[in-house]
Amino acid sequence: MTKKNMDTFKVGGALVAMGVVYGDIGTSPLYVMKAIIEGNGGLANVSTDFILGSVSLVFWTLTLLTTVKYVLIALNADNHGEGGIFSLYTLVKKSGKYLLFPAMIGGAALLADGVLTPAVTVTTAIEGLRGIPRFYEAFGDDQHIIVIITMIIIFGLFMIQRLGTQKVGTAFGPIMLAWFTFLGVMGLINFTNDWTVLRALNPYYAFHVLMSDENKMGIFILGSVFLATTGAEALYSDLGHAGRKNIRVSWPYIKVCLTLNYFGQAAWIISIKDNSTYQNIELLNPFFRMMPSSMTVIGVLFATMAAIIASQSLISGSYTLVSEAIKLRLLPRLKIIYPTDQKGQLYIPAVNTLLMIGCLGIVVTFRTSAHMESAYGLAITITMLMTTFLILFYLLQEGVPKILSYSVFLFFALIEGVFFISSATKFMHGGYVAVLMALIIFSIMLIWHRGNVIQEREYDRVSLCDYMDQLESLSKDPSLPQYQTNIVFLTSKIKGHRIGKEIMYSILDKRPKKAKVYWFVNVFVTDEPYTQEYYVDMMGTDFIVNVQLRLGFRMNQEVNVYLRQIVKELMDEGKLPKQPQKYSIMKGREVGDFAFVLIREELTRVTSLNTIDTMVMQIKLAIKKIAFDPARWFGLEYSDVILEHVPLVIGEQKEVTKLNQIQVDDFDEEDD
Repeated sequence: MTKKNMDTFKVGGALVAMGVVYGDIGTSPLYVMKAIIEGNGGLANVSTDFILGSVSLVFWTLTLLTTVKYVLIALNADNHGEGGIFSLYTLVKKSGKYLLFPAMIGGAALLADGVLTPAVTVTTAIEGLRGIPRFYEAFGDDQHIIVIITMIIIFGLFMIQRLGTQKVGTAFGPIMLAWFTFLGVMGLINFTNDWTVLRALNPYYAFHVLMSDENKMGIFILGSVFLATTGAEALYSDLGHAGRKNIRVSWPYIKVCLTLNYFGQAAWIISIKDNSTYQNIELLNPFFRMMPSSMTVIGVLFATMAAIIASQSLISGSYTLVSEAIKLRLLPRLKIIYPTDQKGQLYIPAVNTLLMIGCLGIVVTFRTSAHMESAYGLAITITMLMTTFLILFYLLQEGVPKILSYSVFLFFALIEGVFFISSATKFMHGGYVAVLMALIIFSIMLIWHRGNVIQEREYDRVSLCDYMDQLESLSKDPSLPQYQTNIVFLTSKIKGHRIGKEIMYSILDKRPKKAKVYWFVNVFVTDEPYTQEYYVDMMGTDFIVNVQLRLGFRMNQEVNVYLRQIVKELMDEGKLPKQPQKYSIMKGREVGDFAFVLIREELTRVTSLNTIDTMVMQIKLAIKKIAFDPARWFGLEYSDVILEHVPLVIGEQKEVTKLNQIQVDDFDEEDD
């Protein structure tokens, strides 16, 4: 997506934004005010000023964190139309290598939240079905049926991801448009009964409630308030799915509807807070109670649908994050499918499966939303803090005056730091789940990155120039049978004429491979979507072809197709001899057969790496063996592929000390 296309508003794009981008933040009215009241000891312990202060905190949190930080500032930091913390890091990485670590921490935390959020939101929504009399009469408080329905819905949600988020967003978009309109209307009905709630627009009430004795939670009330903006980071991550203009044009309507609903809940609470009937209701939820009785069933069903859709935001955002992490070499290569022609629409089967297993596991383990909610939001505060840190460097890089850049950084870091401390109080009550998942993901990224650093530092490359004579002799050796007409080695470890030593080991030592042409191909994925470029260096020969194939991230990496085009063009230019085939179903075929050699490295025991680096390399290679199928990645499932195992020798080799005869005799005497 070009900058011009990103800044083009389309009604369809706005619907996609509503269906994919705003789902998480759009369900916050279901539980924010409920959590605030419960945290303060119930309806009997709230006052008018407390309610005004609470809703003022919600309004200004939405305004500052979502509107200002993300919609107005962060959406500008796009990498060719893609958003998210890894995209932001890509833009500022030249400012310092250490910036990779906050990016990894933030990305890991957001991916962990991508596992937790669908489980929490869907379970909460399905539990809301108990508000329908007929449902309650049939099943009562039986949590088993809630768990079963939740698992079926989550399974179905992950199954439709293969259709692409454009189709999902188009289907969900009209529903979410109706949902936000419903939020606004329900809020307006109650808000118009008490216009004095408009006083909450004054930030004085927000500051006052934090210091007030009426606030039993103190500053930790922000842990509940923060739930109102948990979808803000997903909004930025899903930039590539909807486009900046579509998000910015649609956000004001979303913000107005959310504000009306929160203010409507505040007006309703103020009007009934002294009513003993309501004070005696356990787990009072203002969102449903403020509705006219005739609308309750519709409201519950509507909320269930919206909560299901909310999970989509985190799922689609997770695909984008993983895709960017792969490009940054923080995760192993995984197969990526682009279901549609629209920029940013992608689907990663492995990630989809892992997310689904994680979500279902959480539902089965925790069972009720009350047990899950303690972990909700904690991981996102970490991601938000890391994003704020990287935004500082983005602003400095864009030429924003230092005093303004640092002021913006300190302002948001202070707010989010307080939110983090407030959310951290949930750690022992379930927050550890999100932290543990984030640590696992971060550890994988760290190991992958460290492994790459070790290999770059210690890797042994050799020059093709030193082996040209051997390759020429091998290709013409009449005593050896021809292995293949064209042998292709796919590797990322090519720098000019220097290639990995294991490739020459495979050609000359593993088993001499006689061929007419030896191809050394490096596939480089660019940040542009539709790049199709290549560079060829034949080193003055007609039997060595060094190729750099530059493909856009939207292009299928069908290497065999591109190579056949390249070999034909080289033959037409007279740089490569014809390769006529005696036996072929294609008449006059002049391009020979291809064999693709994929090398799998095995760490040897003869290296002198320290214990930690050795362990890192062993884990990295084990992960690579499980996660990465090079044949599928390069589109070679139906080609002649040879998988070879070669020793990976990095670092200095250990040497064995030679003993003289006297020393050997001494050992023999000791043995006796």
